[in-house]
Amino acid sequence: MIAGIDEAGRGPLAGPVVVSAVILDPDRPIDGLNDSKQLKASTRDRLYDRIIECAAAYSVVIVEPEFIDQHNILQATLWGMRESAVRLNRPLTECLIDGNRVPTDMPASSRAIVKGDATEPAIMAASILAKVTRDRLMCELALQYPQYGFEVHKGYPTPAHLQALRQFGPCDRHRRSFGPVRALLPELVKTAPAQADLLP
Repeated sequence: MIAGIDEAGRGPLAGPVVVSAVILDPDRPIDGLNDSKQLKASTRDRLYDRIIECAAAYSVVIVEPEFIDQHNILQATLWGMRESAVRLNRPLTECLIDGNRVPTDMPASSRAIVKGDATEPAIMAASILAKVTRDRLMCELALQYPQYGFEVHKGYPTPAHLQALRQFGPCDRHRRSFGPVRALLPELVKTAPAQADLLP
């Protein structure tokens, strides 16, 4: 009962951070696991289905921008990691966490592994579930807010995204505690007083 835990979306200016935990079933191996960032989107989608089908247990936690703004991205991510382990609802023997920080109050002995998504199959599986889930959420968000191009950059601070932010201002899915978004809020208040409630 070893769980791999990873996240997707710490760096973007918009959308949630998504955290996943996966316990692999040794009797149902999954070929082709790798760090999700090293895989084509089509390969990630195929592996996503295999993980859902073959894993002994998995969980996915979506941490919304409001929570991120209230607690900061590090604490929001650590909370999501702890919550993802708890939601497995299994008697865990160990949690393997991608990165260099272990959340407090984990439900089992836990170990942080730098670049664990390149070495530990359970973390690889968790990274795939987290990234595919988040990418799909951002594509859904793009249908609501087509002016930002979320389906392309997934909320990361690309030049096109920053230009759209300057042109249209933040939407309600942008993270107001992040510098490029926060910098625009005073301007919004000056030009549209009714939006003063956007300030953090």
